[in-house]
Amino acid sequence: MKESLLFSSVISFFFLSSGESMEMEERVSERQAEVLAEFERRKRARQITVSTDDVEVKACLRALGEPITLFGEGPAERRERSGLCKLWKVPDCTLVRTLRGHNTNVGAISFHPQATLTLEESDVNMASCAVDGSVKLWSLDSDEPVADIEGHSMRVARVAWHPSGRFLGTTCYDNSWRLWDLEVQEEILHQEGHSKGVHDLHFHPDGSLAGTGGLDAFARVWDLRTGRCIMFLEGHHKEIYSINFSPNGFHLATGSGDNTCKVWDLRQRRCMYTIPAHENLVSSVKFQPNDGHFLLTGAYDNIAKVWTHPGWSPLKTLAGHEGKVMGLDLSPDGQLIATCSYDRTFKLWMAE
Repeated sequence: MKESLLFSSVISFFFLSSGESMEMEERVSERQAEVLAEFERRKRARQITVSTDDVEVKACLRALGEPITLFGEGPAERRERSGLCKLWKVPDCTLVRTLRGHNTNVGAISFHPQATLTLEESDVNMASCAVDGSVKLWSLDSDEPVADIEGHSMRVARVAWHPSGRFLGTTCYDNSWRLWDLEVQEEILHQEGHSKGVHDLHFHPDGSLAGTGGLDAFARVWDLRTGRCIMFLEGHHKEIYSINFSPNGFHLATGSGDNTCKVWDLRQRRCMYTIPAHENLVSSVKFQPNDGHFLLTGAYDNIAKVWTHPGWSPLKTLAGHEGKVMGLDLSPDGQLIATCSYDRTFKLWMAE
């Protein structure tokens, strides 16, 4: 009897100890997982470039909507927190659609100014062009283009919507750029001034100006009311492949074959920042459409990157194309990013 009771006690103690041990191991495993996750977050945060200037770090935290200083926090801790905040603010992106229609390499893609996440509600949502001179209009409730714009006999490098949504600008390797009235699908303006092919075009937010970047390594700003070039920007060492106005109206970004992106201040007529953006030529630059605090770049190294101001430090890399990234754009609400490539595909990326 005593032996039986002793055996039962031993068995009970064994199962009780085993259960407590298992619970303890689970708690330890959860704690280890949390520590490893935190370690990985801090490791990723250290890979994000953060300014060593404490004033710029505070400005970055303010732009991210975070307190610029916590109680007892010094410059080093603040800099580390800035990197973590940037990491938390960067959205993941998911591919949602691949479209095909051009017969040759796609050169550029551009969202209509009124395009939103409810893209199927509009007849025309995007325009694209290719190296064979073709220009196509797209509606995203169809996998096929809805219209073609005909008239170019040489390579069309870029397409750009006027803020009104009625006009479309195109650039051509015949050293000119053109403006089209889509209501009648006719050319209404033909501008010349670059000594080599015009690769990119972008309109000022108020619609009064146009900026062009050429293979002659110069950027020009045009007054659409007079048709005259009113500003000449010099500084890149190689061809300019992309140009984009900031929503604030006085900053302008250019991407070049010298692998850099430059941000210009039109009020001072000078370059403010030179960003060593990619390992190959920068084919496309775009400011965030809402406030211009973020800048996107695409390049011939097959990737696109997201940069943040102040300091224009890297935030996110979009990798997935099998060929050179030729162009990119953001939807007006900032929820979609479109990229196009030499692999003859468009990719649409959505913030989760």
